[in-house]
Amino acid sequence: MAITVGARPEASFLDPVGMLTDCHRRVLRFLGDLMSVSGTFAGEVLPALSQQKLVTALRYFREAAPNHTADEEETLFPRLRAVPDHPGLRGALELVESLERDHATAAPLHEEVDQMAGRWLEVGTLSEFEVGRLSAATATMLALYREHIAAEETQLFPLARKVLDADALRACGREMAARRGIDFDAWQANVALLGH
Repeated sequence: MAITVGARPEASFLDPVGMLTDCHRRVLRFLGDLMSVSGTFAGEVLPALSQQKLVTALRYFREAAPNHTADEEETLFPRLRAVPDHPGLRGALELVESLERDHATAAPLHEEVDQMAGRWLEVGTLSEFEVGRLSAATATMLALYREHIAAEETQLFPLARKVLDADALRACGREMAARRGIDFDAWQANVALLGH
């Protein structure tokens, strides 16, 4: 990703909730790229730049997005379920169940988009009908994720910041780092050494 001078730095493993939010921006960006390409080049050979957008988006959804889902389902959600009674937590736990259903709903859509866009890249063209299917699946995913992200960022994440203590958040960051093959302690020592 390009770095913009003066832009707010992305969150780190020391701010796992912020990392989840940053990932949401990437999800929406890459879904937007998929929508743009499928909406512009129906039935045509893709120009090189559009091929690269497709390759990058597909790689993101194959490799990085599953980590994000695991970050939520295996790291954040269980810790929220383990918090002793807190105002608003009951509604949040119902929301967590809804968010997990969203992940299950999105999985076959991801598979369909991956197969069709991958075929487009491999064969060079798709029929207008096939591009229509790709666009429809991507639009469904985009609508699902917009609602999903809004619920997390306006309801669940603010509550997580309130109810999870520093140790729980640090444990989340440690698990998220491990999921990506990063040694949390070595990473943190490097961050301290660089003064960030």
